[in-house]
Formats: sequence, C-alpha cells, structure tokens
Amino acid sequence: MHIDQFDYPLPEHLIAQEPCSERDLSRLLVVRRGTKTLAHHTFRDLPRLLRAGDLLVLNDTQVLPARLLGKREQTGGKWEGLFLNERSDGTWEMIGQTRGRLVAGDRIVVKGASTPLVLTLVARTSEGHWLVRPSPAGPAAELLTRYGQVPLPPYIRKGRAAEADRERYQTVYAQHAGAVAAPTAGLHFTPRVFEELRQHGIDRAFVTLHVGIGTFQPVKVTDVSQHHVQREWAELPAATAEAIRTCRVRGGRVVAVGTTSVRVLETVAATGPIQPWSGETDLTICPPFTFRVVDALVTNFHLPRSSLLLLVAAFTGLESMRQAYRVAVEQEYRFYSYGDAMLILP
Repeated sequence: MHIDQFDYPLPEHLIAQEPCSERDLSRLLVVRRGTKTLAHHTFRDLPRLLRAGDLLVLNDTQVLPARLLGKREQTGGKWEGLFLNERSDGTWEMIGQTRGRLVAGDRIVVKGASTPLVLTLVARTSEGHWLVRPSPAGPAAELLTRYGQVPLPPYIRKGRAAEADRERYQTVYAQHAGAVAAPTAGLHFTPRVFEELRQHGIDRAFVTLHVGIGTFQPVKVTDVSQHHVQREWAELPAATAEAIRTCRVRGGRVVAVGTTSVRVLETVAATGPIQPWSGETDLTICPPFTFRVVDALVTNFHLPRSSLLLLVAAFTGLESMRQAYRVAVEQEYRFYSYGDAMLILP
C-alpha cells in the first residue's frame, strides 16, 4: 500500500496545545467495525460502552523528564538534547542540536539547583546519535528528574513545556520510568473512570513499553510494508498473561489502550499462547495484519503518514479509518497527544 493513502488534511487549529480541563472530559469518537457506524461521546462514557467481562490492557510506562538544556563548555553556545536510553556501561544515548559541529570530547554543561550536570561526548552510534558520559554519575532516572524537563512533542508549543505538563503529560497509573513520550491514549483515564469500570465488571491489567522517538517518526518509504519501527523495550508480566486467559474463558474482550499496548500484546501473541515475556520489539503493524489477541482499541488521533496511523488502519480497515478521521476533522475533534480519543469496537 502506498503511503499517500495514510495522509489527510488537518487544520492547524485542531492540534491540541493544552490538555482538556479534566482528563476524562475529552471527546470520544466510537467506531463500530461491524456496522461501520460512528457515534460521539465523552471519555467518561467508556464504562457504559464496554461490556462486563472485558479486560483493559494499559501501558504503565512513565515518561522521563528527558529534555535537557545546556551550553557547550568550549564556546558557550546553546545546546538542546533528548535522552534516549542508558547503556550498561553508564553512558547515555542522546540526540541533540546546537550551532556548529560537535566532536568527541566536547562537554555540555546543564545547570541545576546546585551542581551542574556535565555531559562528555564519547562517540557517535551507527544511527548518528551521541553516546555521552554524565558527571556526576548515577541512575539516569534520578539525574533526569534533577536536571531534565518534560519532552513535549514539537507540535505542542514547539516542545516548550510548562510546569503543569509534568503532571498532565503522564498517565495517572504510570509506574516504570523509561519512556521519552507518553502513551497518550492513557492520558484520559482518571480514578473516577477506573472506579466506574470496576463497578461495571470491567477489569484492567498492565504491560510496559518504553516509548521511544521511533514510534512517532514519519514513514519515509512509499511502500508501507517496507517501514520498520525502531526497537523498544517491553514487558508483559505473568499477572497480565493470567488476566488475558481468564478474560477469554469468561468470553470477554481484550481492549488495548493505545497502540503501544497493541504492539506488546501482538508481539507476544505472534510466538504462541499469551505468556509472560520481556525483551525488545520492533513489530510494525500495517494493513493487512491478523490480530491474534486485541479485540478493541482505545487510541488518540495520530499524525498523518505515521506508523501509528498504519496500525489503526490495520485494525479498523483503511476506509473506516479514513471515514473516522474525516468526521473527526469536520466535527473539530482535538488531535494528537493532548487531543481527544477514539474507541474502536468490533
């Protein structure tokens, strides 16, 4: 399939720059694949749109304050970087931008409340990223909490975060630090929604996928089957495997919250029966694709020509996806990370 089939016009004013006043007051477009119908709701309606016995599977990754602002020690020039991951030897993999050319041995100084964080450039990776050595040394999550900022996507205020984003660009159930972007479908959930889900007999379970920059990069090939998502670390714990088995026995549906949860579930399902698993996944889902475990999907509205949109089209069918996005634009739904949500049902 040609990538042009996954493009759509979007007025700039529909790209949400702020989160909804209350998480669960976001709008919710409900897509029913069987009848090819659409309906308009708010996210608080979710418990009444699912069935007793269904199981929500959510990604409990926690977004790191991975954006760092500093100056080049040698020239004083401004530098901006994004932490990607921590290597076993204590070095960090990062991308960064500054005027001029950086070379191994250069040092970046990031100011903090007390002592600065100094990043010494060690070497380039095969992807063109930098390996840097932080000083003082310490767990990346701790150092980033002290020196880092929320890594908002560039389409939200040009990536410039406010203090409120530390709380709003994070799910209320985030547990395991490691992502550089939020699993945005989960941003709509609140304790109130979870309590109503429980009262309606709808269970929840968790997977982890540490969202990386590759998830949001545009597809640059014309044939979408040739696109490959970068590897990301993920885990499906034993409790979630058991919850899925129990859900199947009682005749419930597995409802994935977000494309990242889909990728974890379908990565494991591709190997056989659902069982505990952890490792890296580069599963890229595009039409056509056979879903082995996911029955329904909660997701946000995604960037044109992105791997996330390919996954949604594979789940809904290309024409159903295109229809849903046309209606969402016409009805002025809010798009992308801080935008509204979609529920795709059988």
